[in-house]
Amino acid sequence: MAPREPIPLEAIQAARDRIKGAALRTPLIRLNVDDAPADIYLKLENLQPIGSFKLRGASNAMLLATPEQLARGVWTASAGNMAQGVAWQARRMGLTCTVVGPNHAPETKIAAITRLGAKFIPVPFADWFAILSSHTYPGMDGYFVHPVSDPNVMAGNGTIGLEILEDLPDVDAILIPYGGGGLSTGIASAVRALKPETRLYACEVETAAPLAPSLAAGAPQEVPYTATFVDGIGGPSVLPEMWPVVRTLLDGSLVMPVDAVAGAVRLLVERNRIVAEGAGATPVAAALASKAGGGKIVCVVSGGNIDGAKLAKILLGQTP
Repeated sequence: MAPREPIPLEAIQAARDRIKGAALRTPLIRLNVDDAPADIYLKLENLQPIGSFKLRGASNAMLLATPEQLARGVWTASAGNMAQGVAWQARRMGLTCTVVGPNHAPETKIAAITRLGAKFIPVPFADWFAILSSHTYPGMDGYFVHPVSDPNVMAGNGTIGLEILEDLPDVDAILIPYGGGGLSTGIASAVRALKPETRLYACEVETAAPLAPSLAAGAPQEVPYTATFVDGIGGPSVLPEMWPVVRTLLDGSLVMPVDAVAGAVRLLVERNRIVAEGAGATPVAAALASKAGGGKIVCVVSGGNIDGAKLAKILLGQTP
């Protein structure tokens, strides 16, 4: 179950030592836009070995598991990036790995999962999303690495917050893609413990943005869900198990149109030669739209696993 309180700073600091040799300490660089509304920095998690921050949490959780827990291998429920993190670490540890994912997952992510030696089981989106609450799926009896609500996964994610504060101690705001809340909870736990005045915002895409209305209503809300190229974030509802901690850690949710996210993907390539998937570009879109105010803003570029055909369309000025 997800914690009802922030992840302890000590757990995040221990995770940093534990995942050395697996996850990279990624760079923090300036966004090359002279007329931006703020001083925007990019935390480049797309440069991880699997192209996503998910390697941090997956590695921390699996390295903390006992041999008895791992005896039947590991499995996860993922649209692609957590699957790659679990599969990468499973191959490193000599474990079998199975992934249950939505059947609209990008081909580039499915190909990476199988390349890493994992078995991929596609299911309808509703069935996949249900696993996030039930933590079960028929036929799965190995060690389940929850992509969102495992405290050990969130502690691994929180190491990003430690690195941001070390590289930019006077950061004013951090913008974090919001899928299930595991990334924002991890980062926010570290930052609230060390620099509590920092503004912390979730970033959502308007076709799948349950957090913003939930924060406004003071309770989890359901919203219409439309699949887009922004596949790494969003869903029909906030996970109830994440709601108590998310609502206390974040200052709000910034919701962006799909076209603005595509524009941010294009700009990152053109200005910084950085390839970001839709989820990773959403914070950049929000910062450029002045949604987070001024000062020094860090955008967490959570991943770079975007289909080549979709990226080509975006570079031609289209929205896939």
